[in-house]
Amino acid sequence: MNITLSQAEKLISAAKEKAKSIDCKMNIAIVDGGANLVAFARMDGAWLGSLDISIKKAKTARFFDMNSGEIGNLSQPGGSLYNIEHSNGGLITFPGGVLVKNAEGEIIGAIGVSGSSVENDHAVAEAGAIAL
Repeated sequence: MNITLSQAEKLISAAKEKAKSIDCKMNIAIVDGGANLVAFARMDGAWLGSLDISIKKAKTARFFDMNSGEIGNLSQPGGSLYNIEHSNGGLITFPGGVLVKNAEGEIIGAIGVSGSSVENDHAVAEAGAIAL
């Protein structure tokens, strides 16, 4: 099961609304179950450097079926996934990448958000992920 374009657009809309409510300009990426980009939005004025980060956050979450921040906790020196951020063409191991699940709890993709603090990035990603 993969996320559809219609579903991805719904996630982006919800994430943009959350970003506006906390006065942030975000890059928002949606990937499908195979970690392929399905939809992307760059809010007016969002940092250009965060474009790639948002996509990599979404891919990171989907590659390992956990939020990108959880991977960050495991990839600290001495951690079981230390240096994993160098795999798969580069991962992002801080918050802002969140899994997207369907009503049956199956993973159908992920959302990645970048453009503010990691706390804001995660909050916007969460708002998008639960929009289905």
